[in-house]
Amino acid sequence: VGVVGWWSPRTLGVGYTNIEDILSGRFVGTAMLVFCVLKFVSWSVALGSGTSGGTLAPLFTLGGGLGSGLGLLAMRLAPGLGVDLRVAALVGMAAIFAGASRALLASVVFAFETTRQPLGLLPLLGGCAAAYLVSALLMRHSIMTEKLARRGGRVLTEYGVDALGQVLVREVGLKPVVTLDADRSLESVRAWLLSDAAGTRHQGFPVVKEGALLGVVTRRDLVDGQAPEGRRVRDVVRRPPSVAYEDSSLREAADLMVEEGVGRLPVVRRETPSSVVGIITRSDLLGAHRRRLENSRRRERGLGGPLPARGA
Repeated sequence: VGVVGWWSPRTLGVGYTNIEDILSGRFVGTAMLVFCVLKFVSWSVALGSGTSGGTLAPLFTLGGGLGSGLGLLAMRLAPGLGVDLRVAALVGMAAIFAGASRALLASVVFAFETTRQPLGLLPLLGGCAAAYLVSALLMRHSIMTEKLARRGGRVLTEYGVDALGQVLVREVGLKPVVTLDADRSLESVRAWLLSDAAGTRHQGFPVVKEGALLGVVTRRDLVDGQAPEGRRVRDVVRRPPSVAYEDSSLREAADLMVEEGVGRLPVVRRETPSSVVGIITRSDLLGAHRRRLENSRRRERGLGGPLPARGA
């Protein structure tokens, strides 16, 4: 960096004076382009060494220089276009920052706010939008998140709708549920589980007494051979029940399963929270994801397939 600064002292320091000279048209031509190349070299060396170097001013400097150079080229090749060298530098400055940071509107507003040039607003929108598109297509991360990604962090840049948050519990959880009476003996329940009864496929059962929910027991709780004889189903209920309301979303139900460490939740209504009207399990949550994937594949096939005949 010191050697580059010896050849071009302008590359040292904060650099806002260089930005002002480029935008005002006082620093143009071959000297400006050589300066931009040397500034890029010194900036790359500084960042690559791990020092706490800035990114805002160097990006503005390089972008303004590239924009000014392209504007000068356009003025010579097509003078009839009426390209303003200062506007070209302004668009280049904002566009390179929009592409590097993925902050499209912020780049446009920042450049317009600092210059207050209404004639540059439309070129700013076009240049920053093009830079943002190229950056999104060619780069996985922005300059602001690249270091986080290299450290192993997962950086999400796209926006998506939570599929579980769009589905209510009543859409998948209101179904016949096999319940166990609290006063039923464990011996009879074990015999029922070992038989070919319809409910033996389930892994968990809500326990009710006179229609009121007491808790949930699993198959493991019921077939535990260490439980003494003569015990009732209510004796193996370990804690108060965690329930999902029918008007809650599947995301809320999934969060509650994680917090409580359970794989199923009885479904109740808010006006009658002790009356079981259904049950929701982890398989139901996976089923909602499966339907979303199937719908996505169906839409993709529809977009890629032949167009329908006229009048169809």
